[in-house]
Amino acid sequence: MKSLPGNVVAYKRTPVFNENTIPTGLLNNHQTKDGVWAKIVVLDGRLRYTIHQPFEEIELDVDTFGVVEPTVLHQVKPVGQVLFYVEFYH
Repeated sequence: MKSLPGNVVAYKRTPVFNENTIPTGLLNNHQTKDGVWAKIVVLDGRLRYTIHQPFEEIELDVDTFGVVEPTVLHQVKPVGQVLFYVEFYH
């Protein structure tokens, strides 16, 4: 699993989403801007995190968070009921 670089700082966080409130943009291919990292934090349940280059599929849960690298296409999909948020770093 990837990790955040030691020199980035959090600057923004989304509201908590559930399987019914995930924005459509997160369910489809999207990417962060250059220099922007993100951490996907699952509070309850499971979330499938797909990275498209290079291809990797990870099941996130309360013990496993996802790291989003700048400009890398990715998407998420709930696996049943889930609560999660995304925190952004630069």
